[in-house]
Amino acid sequence: MMKLLHIAPLVLLAFTTLEARPKVLGATKCKTGPLDMVFVIDSSRSVRPFEFETMRRFMIDIIRNLDIGPNATRVGVIQYSSQVQNVFSLKSFFNRADMEKAINSIIPLAQGTMTGLAIQYAMNVGFSTQEGARPLHKKIPRVAVIVTDGRPQDRVTDVAAQARAAGIEIYAVGVQRADMNSLRAMASPPLEEHVFLVESFDLIQQFGKQFQDKLCGVDMCTELDHGCQHTCVSVPGSFYCQCNPGYKLNADGKTCSIIDACAGGRHGCEHQCVNVQGSYACRCRTGYQLNQDKKTCSMINFCNFGNHSCQHECVSILNGFYCRCRDGYTLQNDGKTCLASDLCNSVEHGCEFKCVSTTGSYHCVCPEGQQLQADKKTCNKCKAGHIDLVLVIDGSKSVRPQNFELVKQFVNQIVDFLDVSPHGTHVGLVQYSSRVRTEFPLNKYTTAADVKKAVQRVQYMEKGTMTGLALRHMVEHSFSEAEGARPLSHNVPRIGLVFTDGRSQDDISEWARRAKESGIVMFAVGVGKAVEQELREIASEPVERHFSYSADFNTMTNIAENLKLNICPEEGKGETEFRNPCECEALVQFQTNTITILEDLTDKIARMTARLDQLENQIGKKK
Repeated sequence: MMKLLHIAPLVLLAFTTLEARPKVLGATKCKTGPLDMVFVIDSSRSVRPFEFETMRRFMIDIIRNLDIGPNATRVGVIQYSSQVQNVFSLKSFFNRADMEKAINSIIPLAQGTMTGLAIQYAMNVGFSTQEGARPLHKKIPRVAVIVTDGRPQDRVTDVAAQARAAGIEIYAVGVQRADMNSLRAMASPPLEEHVFLVESFDLIQQFGKQFQDKLCGVDMCTELDHGCQHTCVSVPGSFYCQCNPGYKLNADGKTCSIIDACAGGRHGCEHQCVNVQGSYACRCRTGYQLNQDKKTCSMINFCNFGNHSCQHECVSILNGFYCRCRDGYTLQNDGKTCLASDLCNSVEHGCEFKCVSTTGSYHCVCPEGQQLQADKKTCNKCKAGHIDLVLVIDGSKSVRPQNFELVKQFVNQIVDFLDVSPHGTHVGLVQYSSRVRTEFPLNKYTTAADVKKAVQRVQYMEKGTMTGLALRHMVEHSFSEAEGARPLSHNVPRIGLVFTDGRSQDDISEWARRAKESGIVMFAVGVGKAVEQELREIASEPVERHFSYSADFNTMTNIAENLKLNICPEEGKGETEFRNPCECEALVQFQTNTITILEDLTDKIARMTARLDQLENQIGKKK
C-alpha cells in the first residue's frame, strides 16, 4: 500500500519523558499540507468526564498548530460508543475558532465501545467527498486518528484493513486500559510509527505536542519557485497548482482559465446559480429569499410585513398570503374577518350532554333514552332502575397523585348521574394497590352529596397493582349483605366498575370469572398503559358495551358519558315500582299526538296556499 505521509521516525523513547518536554504554545503552524484529518474519539462510559476533557484539549492543541483552510488542512471529528455520531465533517468548518467551539460542545455518548463500527463509518462517510474529503486523484493524504481507552466490543481487524486499502492512514492512540493487540490491528504500517500507548490521560495532551510534529514537514510551495498563477498546494515531497473558483487549470499545470462556475455542480445553490466575474452567486426563485449561508432559500413570509389585516390568523403561501379563522369561525366574503359558525365552541353553552350548533344559534340534546329538563340544558338522571354499584379504583404508584384526583372527579361524574337514596341506588368504593381497602361500603351513604364528599376525602395508596386481589375482595366482601348489598331476592342489579391504568401484578382470570358467575355486571375502564386483554377479561358480555379505554386521564370525561348510559339498567326496580316515561305506551301516545298535530298543520297550510292563489289572481286582474 502506498504510504500517504512521509513521516520521520517517532522520537518517543518513553512516555515518562514527556513531562520533561517543554510546552510549545503559539509555535509555528504546520505549513505542509493539505491533509484531510478525521479524529475518531472514544466516548464510551469508561471514559470519565475529566478524561474526556483531556481528549478535547488533545484535539484542540493539534488543530491550533495546523494550517486550516479549504485549500489547506481540513478537519472532521467523530465520536463513538455503542453508536457513531458525526460531530462535524471535513466540509463543516474552515477556521479553528468554529472547530474549537464545536469540540467544546460535544456531549459524550457514554455507552459501549464499538470501535469497528466507528472505523466503518469514518471510511464510508467521514472520508467521502460528500462530507468534504478531496478526491483521491488530488493525492491529499487522508489521516484518521483513533483515540480509545478500552478493548473494542466488535471486530476491528477486517474493517481497519479495508480502510487502509481505501487510502486512509490510521494512527491508533491508546490510553490507560487500551488493548495493545487491538491498536496494532487498527494502525497503518510501520506499526512503530502509528501505534501509541499513553499511560494516562494526564499525558495525552503532552503527547499531542509531539504527535503534531509527525504531521509537519517541508512546505514545497515556499521552498520552490512553483509558478502557480493562483494557488500552490503542498503535498508530501511535492506540490501542485490549484485555481480559484470559476477557473480551471490549463494543460501547463500552472496557469488558469475562466470557466462557467455554475456548470461544475460544486456551487451548492439550492435554486439557481449565476456566474459573476469568474465566480458565481446563488439566487432564489420568485417568492423566496436567500439565507445567510448564501446558498439555501426560504419562502418569504408575507404575513410578517404587517399589512395583512386578518382578524384571526395570517397564512403565508408562495408569492402571497391568505387569512384563516380559528376553529368554530367562518371566513367572510372580505377574506379577512371571521364570524362564529359553531356557537357550541365559542360560548359557554352549559349543555350537560351535548351542544348542537345551528345557524346563528345552538341547542342542547340528551343521550338516547333521556329527556331534556326544563332548563333546556340538563338531562334526567338514571331513575329508571335502582342498582348496587361498587367502584374499584386503581391507587397504584403509576397513577400518580395529580391523576388520582382526576380519577376521583371521574367517580363523582358517575355519582352525579345516579339517584342515590335509601331505596334507590347504593354506592360503595374500594381502592387497591398492593393491598385492598374499602373506602366506604354500599350501606354507608344515602345521598349523592354525601357520597361525593366521601370520595373527595379518599387518600391515595400508591405501591403495586394487584387487580386480581381487588376483584376477590369485591366478590367476597363488597357485595355481601353485611356491607349493604341488597338480597338477591329483591332483584336489584349488582354492578361492579373496575378502573385501572396498568397491567395487573397478579392473575385476574379466576375472580373476573367468579364475579360474573355470581351475577355481578362487570364494567372495565382503562387509562394510559392499561392492558386491553385484561380489561376485556374483566368486562361482561357484550364486551364492547362494558369495556372502555382512554389514552390519558384528562380525556376520561368521554368515558363517563358512555358509562352513564350503560350503567342505568332497563329493569331492576327493586321493591319500588316506577313508571318509565319512555316505555312503549308513552311512546305510542306521543306518536299519536304528534300525528294529530301534523295533520292539523297540513290542513292549515293547504287553506293558506289556496288563499294566496286567490290574492295572486285578484292582483293579476287589476293589472
